Amino acid sequence: MSTDAARVITPDPARPTSRGPGPGPGPGHPVGEHAPPSAAGHRVRPDARPGGRHGRDGQHVSPSDSKHFRNVLGRFATGVVAVTAIDEATGEPCGLAANSFASVSLDPPLVAFCVAHTSTSWPRVKATGRLCVNVLAETQREVCDRLAARGGDKFAGLSWSLSPAGGPVFDGTLAWLDCTIETEHPAGDHVIVVARVHGLDKHEDGNPLVFFRGDYGRFHA
Repeated sequence: MSTDAARVITPDPARPTSRGPGPGPGPGHPVGEHAPPSAAGHRVRPDARPGGRHGRDGQHVSPSDSKHFRNVLGRFATGVVAVTAIDEATGEPCGLAANSFASVSLDPPLVAFCVAHTSTSWPRVKATGRLCVNVLAETQREVCDRLAARGGDKFAGLSWSLSPAGGPVFDGTLAWLDCTIETEHPAGDHVIVVARVHGLDKHEDGNPLVFFRGDYGRFHA
């Protein structure tokens, strides 16, 4: 996903994949014979102690190393959503892609996602006060790429209809959620958006679009 995606993604230089966090440098030191046993009688990994995480070259790996940070977090598989709205100033659809979407609360029904401060689409979506979250299917890679790109007509050539609350729902989307923006929380170079769900339903059957180690894949039950 590009700089206009809801979570900043970078390509994995180690292999020819699409955009995204790539693999980290590998595991830390293995359990040694002199590793102290835990209270349960098991030996504790040296890299489990404070300051004990090292890379293959034996050097301490700091979370301030942004490339390594992205690569390690890229090992957490996520789904992908499209956050859409109708720009009230122009009447045109707008939106962005996100792989940082999560359910937050059942009562009240809340969800959340993260948006980079550099996003040019989020101000347009935010200005409407409401949005529609599309849970993307594995066949909707093009939708993800379009909405993650910066500039241009992201919706050109894509088929969509309106949700009950008036948000764009892409054909083939697995599910949709009509939401209003509840609150925003600054978080480093991103903002955490918490949204209240007012309506939702499944849309199509199929498998989800999955993002893992810098590439898109499929879910196999």
